[in-house]
Amino acid sequence: MAQLKGNKYGTHRVIEPKGVLTQAAWKIDNDMDKKYSNEIICDVISLNVDSASFTQISEACGGDEKKIGEMIMGIVAERGKQQNPVTGSGGMFIGKVAFIGEDLLAKPDFDLKVGDKIASLVSLSMTPLKIKEIKAIHKEIDRVDIVGQAVLFESALYAKLPEDMSEPLALAALDVAGAPAQARKLPKEGDSVLILGANGKSAVLCGYEAMKKVGPKGKVVGVVRKASQVPFLKELGVYTDVVVADCTKPVEVMEAALAANDGKEYDISICCVNIESCEMSAILPVHDDGLVYFFSMATSFTKAALGAEGIGKDVTMIVGNGYTKNHAKITLDVLRENEKLRKLFDSKYC
Repeated sequence: MAQLKGNKYGTHRVIEPKGVLTQAAWKIDNDMDKKYSNEIICDVISLNVDSASFTQISEACGGDEKKIGEMIMGIVAERGKQQNPVTGSGGMFIGKVAFIGEDLLAKPDFDLKVGDKIASLVSLSMTPLKIKEIKAIHKEIDRVDIVGQAVLFESALYAKLPEDMSEPLALAALDVAGAPAQARKLPKEGDSVLILGANGKSAVLCGYEAMKKVGPKGKVVGVVRKASQVPFLKELGVYTDVVVADCTKPVEVMEAALAANDGKEYDISICCVNIESCEMSAILPVHDDGLVYFFSMATSFTKAALGAEGIGKDVTMIVGNGYTKNHAKITLDVLRENEKLRKLFDSKYC
């Protein structure tokens, strides 16, 4: 049977509304019996649901795992993808390659074969997904083990799972791969960097990369909500200082952050908080012409833009694009380089 010809960006899978890409679509086609010549179909092992999305779903279900599973199954059945209708965000998956379209196989630089285990590096909010069964829900790490299939388009990014670490470890790290890659790129030597949500997995990876870039004359300050988290983070060695403040209270954050930076405003802030209304806490402590990087799908860019305007802050704000060049390798290399971080990820996220 001849394979169907599809669009590079997956528009052939869009059901409603026509004319948009799959991320913006309300409903996409998740019929896995259709075989397109420029697609990869994977047997999915686990979903790593975006932290903001999983938090919202869990709260809506009162933390009940059965209800969480039913809600995820319902979203996918209705929309053909795992895209939280409240947050708009998705996540990523790990799986085993089950089908490769003939057009992809004909490419001289194509590096996959059936049976390879890979991690998707594009959002579940744009990925056709069909779930047959939910096997387990791991609330503490936002992971859902399933029986199902997913489609990667010709333009999609993916990474082969490394042989020197477990699948859950690689999944946990690659889920936030865009963040540490940006934290390597944005700061320069001597900069002061503020990281909100400092106890999270994206934040500690960012802290590690930022510490390497700013050097001994710079500062990397983490903000956490609980004082009990401070000793461990200091021992982890990815921050020069850790302060306690509620990231939904920008003045409280600013006062604590400036006190840790000799009263000076910051060159860069990175927001890794997975709850709403933290935009101004990231903007307020940064000086004019500084950078604010939002790596959180809970961010309202309307609040960020209007809020910065309202307080007269001329800062450059960067959308948390999950892709940065070489982001998968950079992130996995962090775990290879830093034994403390690898042990943390192994114990907390696997």
